[in-house]
Amino acid sequence: MVESFGIRPTRLIPSAVAPDLFLKLECELPTGSFKVRGALYALAAHMQRRTIREVVTASTGNHGAAVAYAAKQHGIAATIFLPRNPNPVKAQTIARLGARLEESGADLSDTRRAADRYAERTGAFVLDDATVPEIPIGAGSMAAEILDDMPDARTIIVPVGDSALIRGVAAAAKARQPGVRIVGVQAERAPSYYLSWRKGSVVTTETADTIADGLATRNPVAGNVADIRGLVDDMVLVSEDAMLRAIHTLLFEDHIVAEPSGAAPLAAYLGMAQKPSGRAVLIVTGSNIPADVLRRAVDLRPR
Repeated sequence: MVESFGIRPTRLIPSAVAPDLFLKLECELPTGSFKVRGALYALAAHMQRRTIREVVTASTGNHGAAVAYAAKQHGIAATIFLPRNPNPVKAQTIARLGARLEESGADLSDTRRAADRYAERTGAFVLDDATVPEIPIGAGSMAAEILDDMPDARTIIVPVGDSALIRGVAAAAKARQPGVRIVGVQAERAPSYYLSWRKGSVVTTETADTIADGLATRNPVAGNVADIRGLVDDMVLVSEDAMLRAIHTLLFEDHIVAEPSGAAPLAAYLGMAQKPSGRAVLIVTGSNIPADVLRRAVDLRPR
């Protein structure tokens, strides 16, 4: 599926951190994030059904860059709404790809409303990361790559923002290997899907103030909560400090640059009192880290 869009499978490499620990390097995809998988697949699917002259989305950055990339591949216009004061690395990528940028709202929930109003006014197609069903299908294509490379993988640890990634990976992985264990990771300061998974119904949070902008969601979608309740074996939270330390570890031990959301699976793994049995795969979802956050991680002293 992915190769047909000109994207080759990403590498699955052993980590220096522990035996039987492996890294799926989605950070090596175009735009530095796994998000192009879903955006390319979803936009192509919808363009087969209708005429689309402009695509619009709301994003904290990586999905916006992926939509801008997909729109450029298809030769159509893209307008990307970001919260105010967005991740500058991601905003620059979006601009470089030729999309129009709009900053609106304090967080992603506000920004989504602004994007929807724009679409109602202009007729642009909304490629929403949380609700368009083709997005997790495209994102989940990495599960097939993981199990092709490592049929005996026992655990896959996945960061959770809007939940498209974990829904896609869990559905694809369990369809092929029902015994594989799926663990989701959220930031302590943006725990909406973690709380919803535990409760079994939607739990919103007042804020999502975390360095992991890719995980900064406050308002889960009810259908997505139901999906992860049926597919995900465990959910854990990680602190800001744990993500910074995981960025440091990935950089100096595995020579991989990861943004906080991409480092969250390692933060979760390192914090587990009982490590997974057998081979475990951490999905390094992105590398788009602002300079100030990278500097904070690099400057950490050993404990």
